[in-house]
Amino acid sequence: MPDISSSKPPLTLLLCQPRGFCAGVERAIHIVVLALKKYGAPVYVRHEIVHNRFVVEGLQNLGAVFIEELHEIPAEHRDAPVVFSAHGVPKSVPADAQARQLFYLDATCPLVSKVHKQAMRHQRLGRHVLLIGHSGHPEVIGTMGQLPEGSVTLIETEADVAAFEPSDPEALGFVTQTTLSVEDTAGLIRALETKFPSIKAPAAESICYATTNRQEAVKQAAPDADLFLVVGAPNSSNSKRLVEVAERAGAKMSLLVQRASEIPWDDIPHISTLGLSAGASAPEIVVDEIINAFRERFDVSVELAVTATETEHFPVMSALRDVELAPSDMAFLNGNA
Repeated sequence: MPDISSSKPPLTLLLCQPRGFCAGVERAIHIVVLALKKYGAPVYVRHEIVHNRFVVEGLQNLGAVFIEELHEIPAEHRDAPVVFSAHGVPKSVPADAQARQLFYLDATCPLVSKVHKQAMRHQRLGRHVLLIGHSGHPEVIGTMGQLPEGSVTLIETEADVAAFEPSDPEALGFVTQTTLSVEDTAGLIRALETKFPSIKAPAAESICYATTNRQEAVKQAAPDADLFLVVGAPNSSNSKRLVEVAERAGAKMSLLVQRASEIPWDDIPHISTLGLSAGASAPEIVVDEIINAFRERFDVSVELAVTATETEHFPVMSALRDVELAPSDMAFLNGNA
């Protein structure tokens, strides 16, 4: 019998580690699943719990209902829980929930909550807050919404730094969105510190460990890659940053895909080395799906690009700790819901 694999071109797959789900994403997903187990369907979720359609659709199949604003909850379901997404929300959202007498569970990532506290500390100490981030991103909206109007300014580019003229240059503090490019953010911080030498940094790094770790793994794998694929959603900030990091680190071509079906096979040139990572909201089943798609076309050998080992775990809130999470409860992440 002929060796079928020998007819396939060889491909070295550089698989980044760490990749995929971070502790904050896992916690947020667990909160929705635990709420469904404890309270039953429906459980309402304000905004996508994390930026990944596979995850969102899996939770919908379990009974989660995704909304953008609290007024969308029907009157007959006002007793149902509503979960706030991992990206965080402005203070006005829980206040609105209380006014509507809704029971809510806040799934904001603890590292995002830490940025909120750092921004509020700057403001409490009399500093105008500069938030380095991307306009319109839910995390940025949530962070800006922790502070009184007019007390925070969004900085996206060095042009924004040049244009910003504060009333008191000696009373400034900055924080950053957690999912930014480490290199881009460092450049903006240098620009701020050059223009405003007295500006105060947050008490701890704002860019989260998972963002930094995934970018470092991509930097290790990308220089040898003819093609670098990042599994993630187009509205996922951390996933889009990984594509940019791969390009800067030397990948000949870098693409963001949500599923194997999005791989543009006809547009991919001859490749012998493929880099592969996944954003913090992307489940491992999609990574496996993409590896299998390449195995169908190539004789694949996998090499790991390992830069860190992650052991972080964020517990859920006390209201859900009496509910046990069984492996079968998470089967939807394996396509087995």
